[in-house]
Amino acid sequence: MKSTRRKNRIEALQVLFQLDLNQELSIQKALKHFEDFYSLDKKQVDEFTHRLVMGVTEKLESIDTVLKEASENWRPDRMAAVDRNALRLGVYEILFCDDIPATVSINEMIEVAKQFGSESSPSFINGILDKIRQLNPNPNKAK
Repeated sequence: MKSTRRKNRIEALQVLFQLDLNQELSIQKALKHFEDFYSLDKKQVDEFTHRLVMGVTEKLESIDTVLKEASENWRPDRMAAVDRNALRLGVYEILFCDDIPATVSINEMIEVAKQFGSESSPSFINGILDKIRQLNPNPNKAK
C-alpha cells in the first residue's frame, strides 16, 4: 500500500506541477493529459491521486496562505515549482486528510522531494511541513 500511495502522490505532484505552470489548463484536462501521456499504464488516475489533485486545487488559496505564514522569507511563488507543489500536497494532507497521519504525509513528501527536487529540497520541505504540523494540532488526526 505504501508504494501505491507514493505512486499516487507522485502522480498528483506531476498533475499539480502541470497546472501550476499552465494556469489556463483545467483540472480535468490536466488529469486527462497525464493519463494520455504520462501514466505508465495509460489508465484513469487512481481515486487517491484524484482526491489529492482536487483537494489541493480546491483549497489552494488557504494552503498557500498557510505556506506563506510557515515559510519565513519564502513566498510560495518564489519557491521552486517542485518544492511548492510537494509542500501544497503535504499541507493538504496535514490539514484536510484526517485519515493520514501528519508524520506519514511529511515523510512521503520528503521522499518525493528526494526524487524530484534539488539537493536541499528534502530538508526544506521537512522543516516547513513539520512547522505546519506543530502549528495546527488536530486531535481527530490519525496517529
